[in-house]
Amino acid sequence: MRRRFHQVDVFGAGPFSGNPLAVVLDGEGLTTEQMQSLARWTNLSETTFILPSTTADADYRVRIFTLARELPFAGHPTLGSCHAWLSGSDVRRDQDVFIQECEAGLVNVRRNGGRLAFAAPPLLRYGPVSDALVDPLAVVVGLEREQIVDTHWIDNGPGRVGLLLWDAETVLQVEPDFGRYTGGGSLDIGLVGPYPQGSECAFELRALFSDDQGKMREDPVTGSLNASVAQWLFATERVGGPYVASQGTRLGRKGRAHITRDSDGTIWVGGQIVSYITGELDI
Repeated sequence: MRRRFHQVDVFGAGPFSGNPLAVVLDGEGLTTEQMQSLARWTNLSETTFILPSTTADADYRVRIFTLARELPFAGHPTLGSCHAWLSGSDVRRDQDVFIQECEAGLVNVRRNGGRLAFAAPPLLRYGPVSDALVDPLAVVVGLEREQIVDTHWIDNGPGRVGLLLWDAETVLQVEPDFGRYTGGGSLDIGLVGPYPQGSECAFELRALFSDDQGKMREDPVTGSLNASVAQWLFATERVGGPYVASQGTRLGRKGRAHITRDSDGTIWVGGQIVSYITGELDI
């Protein structure tokens, strides 16, 4: 059976500058094993499959796969999937908010000018990080403790710890080495540092994590990290209004996440999405 396929770039600020995603628009009828096999074949960080929703409250359903497992939610796959779904859907011209069903529940996605944005999901864990963990994390990222301004659990799924550094330059200079970690288990670290006032972007972010083999990886542009960092920054009054975050600089990317907050406190993470490959897969 031939199924519609998109390969899209999410959060980019120019050609091929964001985080790529593979989207299969006609996922109905595929088994979990087939989806996982295709995700390994595309060799991208995530591959998604669009399915009919199982509830009247949602417009569509998405399943999200990494090379090794299925995810309940992820940011750039949410935006890229909605973009691909919209290209093949007959939606009302006045409809600007769409409801995505995923394993984590229902997620709001809305049009915001020429971008799509998702509503940041609730944090599963938020609070101070113990010194017993901060000390080895400082060793992993190769920094002195005084170079770390603040640390917080900002976990919306991966079990992520946020490290706020003095500035964006320090974030970009970090040379992490997960081999220096002696705590055991996996690591998921979000680095954030401010740019000087008046810069194009307000913050530089980096997403560092250990894969299934314990090796360190860096994600080019991470919607979930931008969401949790935004919640942290707004909660601690380090920002008060919309801002743009940069990510992927060390990887030669030019990722841009546009962050806004509604009057009710809802935080939205948005970006540009472009389909660079469209066609059909014979599965």
